[in-house]
Amino acid sequence: MSNFVHLHLHTQYSILDGATPIEELMKRVVELKMPAVAITDHGNMYGVKHFYDVARANNVKPIIGCEVYLAPNGRRDKSDIEDRSRFHLVLLAKNKAGYHNLIKIVSLAYLEGF
Repeated sequence: MSNFVHLHLHTQYSILDGATPIEELMKRVVELKMPAVAITDHGNMYGVKHFYDVARANNVKPIIGCEVYLAPNGRRDKSDIEDRSRFHLVLLAKNKAGYHNLIKIVSLAYLEGF
């Protein structure tokens, strides 16, 4: 068993940044004998349920996460900034409470915007 665990991966749910279907990701994780893996799609959690089910079916610990966007000047500031890469933050859920908090954060981002 490998001790290495990816904590920042994008799936097909990260438009223009990830293209890996969850099944292919899990196949490779199993080949590499990784004990766990995280998905951290950009600003959404669309693939979380499917990822969780596929990981558990393959005896891999699923780590739920999301790469969120920070708004250093407030969420209403939509000024055009050339390099927004520094405004990304990877959040990982440690437990059920963390998962629920992550859902709230991502939902608020969609409802109130950034």
